[in-house]
Amino acid sequence: MSEMSHLSAAALLDRVRHSEDPEVVQRVLTLVETVGVDEIAELWSDAEPDSLPGVLWRLYMLRTWMRSNRDAIARLWRLGEPVATTASAIAGVDQAPTEDDIVRLADSILSGAFVGDFAVALERAAAFTDVVALGLRVEARRMVSRADANGGFASSSDEKIVRTKAARLMHTSANLMTTAKAFQHGANLWRRGRLE
Repeated sequence: MSEMSHLSAAALLDRVRHSEDPEVVQRVLTLVETVGVDEIAELWSDAEPDSLPGVLWRLYMLRTWMRSNRDAIARLWRLGEPVATTASAIAGVDQAPTEDDIVRLADSILSGAFVGDFAVALERAAAFTDVVALGLRVEARRMVSRADANGGFASSSDEKIVRTKAARLMHTSANLMTTAKAFQHGANLWRRGRLE
């Protein structure tokens, strides 16, 4: 299964890179919607994060997540990147993106992996996930601070609900930070010709 995972990822990437046909790029971009996430997961989800299939799996899942949560992600970006920094430039997004900007960015990052510089696409994905992870941490802290500023919690069950939500946001943030590191590591491996 591992060999099939690596071969299919390499074949897909090679096919699109050599084709440069916009229709082929579009089909690959929408692979999850047309083939289904379960098919892609069966091939690539168990792959190591520092492998080509593992990185492609994460890129496809990032695109799917960004497209289906565009409004929340735009808000989280604004929390994590309140002023334009290098992360905005690297990711290729304004400091105050709209929901449509998030969708365009999701497509741009994934298509860049197939028709542009693969390492740059991974660095864009890493910068983006880093900022959204920071936005999640800011939101979690704000959630608890707002409750504390409003005189604390009405009951212990209210406190538990708020703290549980905040903890989930922090957990998601940690997962995104791990994914950002996998993208950055993948970019480094790609540049050295060692991402297989």
